[in-house]
Amino acid sequence: MVAIAHETEPWAALLEQGRTDQRLVHDDFYEPRPARPVLIPSELGPAVRGALANVGIDQLYSHQSDALYDAFEAPTIVTTGTASGKSLCFQLPTLEVLTSDRTARALYLYPTKALAQDQARALHAFGLHKQVRPAIYDGDTPRAERSAIRKRSNLILTNPDMLHVGILPHHPAWGELFANLAFVVVDEAHVYRGVFGSHVANVLRRLRRVAAIHGSEPRFLLASATIANPVELAERLTGLGGFKLVDRDGAPRASRRVAMWNPRLLDEELGVRGSALYEAAEVFTELVSNGARTICFMKSRKGVELILRHSLDRLEPELAERIAPYRGGYTPQQRQDIQRRLSAGELLGVVATDALELGIDIGELDAAICVTFPGTVASLRQMWGRAGRRGRGLAVYVAGEDALDQFFCRHPEEFLDRAVEAAILDPHSPEIFAEHLLCAAHEAPLTGADADTLGPEWRSYATELAEAGFLRERATGFVPQRADDYPAARTALRSASADSFALIDASSGELFGTVELARAYGTVHEGAVYLHMGRSYHVLELDLAGRRALLEPFDGDYFTQAKRKIMIYITRVHAQREQCGVTLSFGEIVYAETVLGYQRKRLQDHEAIDFQTLDLPTVEFSTRALWYELDELIAAESFPPEMLLGALHALEHGQIAVLPLIAMCDRWDIGGLSTNAHPQTGVPTIFIYDGHPGGVGITRRGYDEFERLVGDAQRLIGECPCKSGCPSCVQSPKCGNLNEPLSKRGALELLRRLQAAR
Repeated sequence: MVAIAHETEPWAALLEQGRTDQRLVHDDFYEPRPARPVLIPSELGPAVRGALANVGIDQLYSHQSDALYDAFEAPTIVTTGTASGKSLCFQLPTLEVLTSDRTARALYLYPTKALAQDQARALHAFGLHKQVRPAIYDGDTPRAERSAIRKRSNLILTNPDMLHVGILPHHPAWGELFANLAFVVVDEAHVYRGVFGSHVANVLRRLRRVAAIHGSEPRFLLASATIANPVELAERLTGLGGFKLVDRDGAPRASRRVAMWNPRLLDEELGVRGSALYEAAEVFTELVSNGARTICFMKSRKGVELILRHSLDRLEPELAERIAPYRGGYTPQQRQDIQRRLSAGELLGVVATDALELGIDIGELDAAICVTFPGTVASLRQMWGRAGRRGRGLAVYVAGEDALDQFFCRHPEEFLDRAVEAAILDPHSPEIFAEHLLCAAHEAPLTGADADTLGPEWRSYATELAEAGFLRERATGFVPQRADDYPAARTALRSASADSFALIDASSGELFGTVELARAYGTVHEGAVYLHMGRSYHVLELDLAGRRALLEPFDGDYFTQAKRKIMIYITRVHAQREQCGVTLSFGEIVYAETVLGYQRKRLQDHEAIDFQTLDLPTVEFSTRALWYELDELIAAESFPPEMLLGALHALEHGQIAVLPLIAMCDRWDIGGLSTNAHPQTGVPTIFIYDGHPGGVGITRRGYDEFERLVGDAQRLIGECPCKSGCPSCVQSPKCGNLNEPLSKRGALELLRRLQAAR
């Protein structure tokens, strides 16, 4: 039942207006939940009990007490709601050990530097300065301080990247840490999925291996947002079994209003709706203007910049100064300044990518807006959980043109009640595992004892690497072919490449950001319009050899859109079967992408101005994919040949849209290609591929659940209420990649035949 907004709520007028013009398609109210407090366990030593008193804690939530006891019995993962006090679940056992054993050491791992800085502040507040000596060790730590940290600190806060490239390769210098390592804490464990999670799983196995070399066997404590498979995730991340699960949340929950917001319908015949970015800016600025401290999440960096730009245009100057953007690609100084201003209450609003989805203490927020579906329900709930820390909160979902967003607007109850997904990662993805095996060999010779940490597969991989000239076998084990090799430096945990391009202001020579190699060709090519911190820049030059882009401020009335050519080559088939009237395959492919040029479009109406060609290198990588050949299905009944390519393309997009709901992944973790005559299969073929080198198991899940993939796509496309196509990339007459054809009617006919052939 929908509750009426209380008149004192700062969002009451906004929601009432949304009801009036029918943009508010669903409105729910969730009652507050009381806490389940318990006494502080008497087993805790006086030092830790005193530390809790220092920060005003005189009782625990029930799950915090459960985690404390479990931590000393077995590896443990805690999965409770946002702002439920998960940090105390691992702080208590580690503080107890560090205050009772002066030789003990602990290691805290966070996915971002900001989280480590936030935790360091919380640890200092306990007042245990003589017994607990925390220190941050990451890429921003001054080199002059690093030696002292290794010698003095008994609690190291770092991230997987620094552990991978700066600590494990130099483990002899960290001998005291590894020889006395009592606890390893992995916070925000749900972040470690897909390619990043597969890399981190190997880093944690290397950590266990190095600890064993130094004679220790640390306990592992993990904390995660709610996901469907927390124990499986913990075991796949660490390589350990026997995890205890703490998931009964004893923390209170503020009352919360949830609003689903669909942009205005501009053309009923075509189903054209207003821009989600403009709508998000309107909702954001209305909340900020009414005094609600608000965070607005948008997945894409460009989207963040556009929402900020629209918001600045709507706000009075004094309020415009109190909002800011936050995303990757900013300098450390820019990010830290935004975090400081948020925590201090200087900012009323921030527009952010999921970089601020995690549990950074950014003060008391009233409202959280998520613009378009972020890829998983787990991520959406994590974003929404940032609001309501002052006793009440507003959670808003602003739908986009995408078919999945519109599907959820037609089925709000199904959307809000949808179960969270399972996190997928594959530590033995061949390319990823081989890279980390080289890193492990650099840290110590590979021997038979390594099966306990690296798994039994290590020897066959090591043999292949030796045959390829990367390793050599000696009496001590497998060692690097070259003694001066440093494999960790060329193994990037978060992307396909360790390379990035520096963004340089041509007028001042100032470095104001970076962009990854994989994104550079499509976003900062010569002539591109690039958004940064709410300002537009024009790219004067992309220096491929110097890995830099020169930009100048831009105030023109157009934006740019890259045109890409994609090709897929099948290299190996792992599995194949006949299903739904098609030949369905799963295996290894090579993905090749070339940015051919870019189109300039007017800001006001998105009308094309012209097309400019580019001469850029082709980017290639090996990954895994599912694909299916539709020749027999199409031949079974006559199919209009002029509709075929558009039908294949629309079907491809439909299945890409629903695969994230089957496999916990972001939309941008997968890609697709459809062709009416692939050069290797020779017939109409649709590919869906993992968007990361080596593959991480996403499309394997799609292969295993192909019937569900077909059924969900049919429901998604078939329920669209428009009469002649809509702006969704699935159903519109033209695709976003510069007008490639799409056919909703043709896709539904193919789906009908797939269902009939089951």
